[in-house]
Amino acid sequence: MASKVRVAIVGLGFGAEFIPIFQAHPDAEMYAICQRNPESLKKTADTFGVSKQYTNFDELIKDPNVDAVHINSPIPDHAWMAIRALQAGKHVACTVPMGTSIDECRQICEAQKKSGKVYMMMETVVYSREYLFAKELYDGGKLGRIQFLRGSHQQDMDGWPNYWPGLPPMWYATHCVSPCLAILSDPAKKKIALAESVVCHGSGRIREELISKYNSPFAVETATFKIKGTDIAAEVTRSLFDTARQYRESFDVTGSNVSFEWQQVEGEDPVLHTRGLPEPQIPKRVKVPDFANRLPEPIRKFTGAIHDATHLSFLQGAGHGGSHPHLAHHFLMAVLGKQPAFPDAPTSANWTCVGICAHESAMKGGERVQLPNF
Repeated sequence: MASKVRVAIVGLGFGAEFIPIFQAHPDAEMYAICQRNPESLKKTADTFGVSKQYTNFDELIKDPNVDAVHINSPIPDHAWMAIRALQAGKHVACTVPMGTSIDECRQICEAQKKSGKVYMMMETVVYSREYLFAKELYDGGKLGRIQFLRGSHQQDMDGWPNYWPGLPPMWYATHCVSPCLAILSDPAKKKIALAESVVCHGSGRIREELISKYNSPFAVETATFKIKGTDIAAEVTRSLFDTARQYRESFDVTGSNVSFEWQQVEGEDPVLHTRGLPEPQIPKRVKVPDFANRLPEPIRKFTGAIHDATHLSFLQGAGHGGSHPHLAHHFLMAVLGKQPAFPDAPTSANWTCVGICAHESAMKGGERVQLPNF
């Protein structure tokens, strides 16, 4: 591998947001981009000045100059693309979820182990400023003992691409599952919290035309899962269709001394609840830092909102709580062997399979389902 990691980005909707980050990172070369639509591909290449372009994924992974592939394709393509890239000897970063079945997750874990390359699921929430703030409080002892964890991800997906309609809510649950497990983990010490078993109930019913594709009737799925080797349970709630709710990614930590609550309404500051104070003083809103000081200086600017109005049409805005540069940096450091990937392949599989097994539980009327061991 060259002194810089030569990165290829696959999928240029959400994926285009990472192009300027890799271009600015001192340890990366933004080498190539890949998209099926040649007109859109050329537009993105011209906008960002990327000379190497592919419309075919299999041709891309044959390129010996590609060290790492960052996959941002539609959900049904995540698993097969990750497997083929690993088999081709490429390091892989992939947007969530890892796959849509236990077997897909198992195949990726096997391909990663056989290849010896890095696999990292690019889970935005555990690199968002809100999560990093809660994690810092916990690691510093301010929260005390964790007593309970809760995640929520609610979104209206009407009008999204054709693989979305009727998707079981828990198949795309990593945004609410991941922080509940990551906060108890310490990858540097090889301490990884994993879900052990899950119970889930479905509630409500979506429109009949949405049900037929995946045979999933539920408007909302809510699961509780046990965390292996602990006395802690976590609860996660997910909705995609026919539910009146502003978009929310939320994560709450109930601690013995201080509790953290991310948000009820988008744009509001998080709340800390401090035990032992007079009742009106218990809750206090807090400003969350961007943690840019953890990053190389050239990419610190990407922790904020849209950084360059020239690229407005390519960018969604807030960058998932400023997570994008943290994700890109962590992946590059893992590829260079300077720190472990987090989440790595087995951890990504566990986070993803909480949702897969949760939906299975819901379809069985709330039976407890044990998670597979990766």
